[in-house]
Amino acid sequence: MLKIGGKDVNSRLFLGTALYPSPQIMLDAIRASEAEVVTVSVRREGQGGENFWKQINQLDCHWLPNTAGCHTVKEAVTTAEMARELFQTNWIKLEVIGDEYNLQPDPFRLLDATRELVKRGFEVFPYCTDDLVLCQRLLDAGCNILMPWGAPIGTGRGLSDPYALQTLRQRLPDIPMVIDAGIGLPSHATQAMEMGFDAVLLNTAVAQAEDPVNMAAAFKEGVTAGRRAYEAGAMPVRDIAKPSTPVLGTPFWQQDKGDV
Repeated sequence: MLKIGGKDVNSRLFLGTALYPSPQIMLDAIRASEAEVVTVSVRREGQGGENFWKQINQLDCHWLPNTAGCHTVKEAVTTAEMARELFQTNWIKLEVIGDEYNLQPDPFRLLDATRELVKRGFEVFPYCTDDLVLCQRLLDAGCNILMPWGAPIGTGRGLSDPYALQTLRQRLPDIPMVIDAGIGLPSHATQAMEMGFDAVLLNTAVAQAEDPVNMAAAFKEGVTAGRRAYEAGAMPVRDIAKPSTPVLGTPFWQQDKGDV
């Protein structure tokens, strides 16, 4: 069980709703993933109108609306207010993009928008880089959750800087952290969970797979395996070999020279 944003969820896989070949495949993939937290872009997918809302309302899940496509504090705050009214939730995945090439968050505007939204009563899930100082400042601004990227959005590169992510996890051990963006394979999600992160959020890796429904099920299993491995406790990494069967104290029969 994961407690996040004041709610309890069983699944540690969060899934998005964009880029699927059809609405039905999107619904089938989300169900196959067993995700209980689903993110939706108010600015982009809201353009689908009433039909889109009817489709996604078939799902029994917690909605995590996001501010994808926003570049300024004003845009992000306005979009968040729209999302709260539409979805009846104070949850918001805050995205304030600073660079169009790699869709990297603007750390300065992200922090300003966070302060404003926290004052307005939002539970902010900030999409951020893996910079430790930025993450600390976001917590100071009132965030209870962090969503550092694994790699730039939609790249599928996995965890580009495991050292930085591991540093975050070690320095902020009690903060719920969701790896968001850049995950391309179930093994990437497993790696994140093995490192002790609380959940992963992804979209493109499932939506753009040849078989989104089967890929969603694969990610579900990858997340579960990674979490179990973390809870089980991994063996230490060593620089030299160590036999699984110890030699010390084991009797050896001396070979007779005549047998050679």
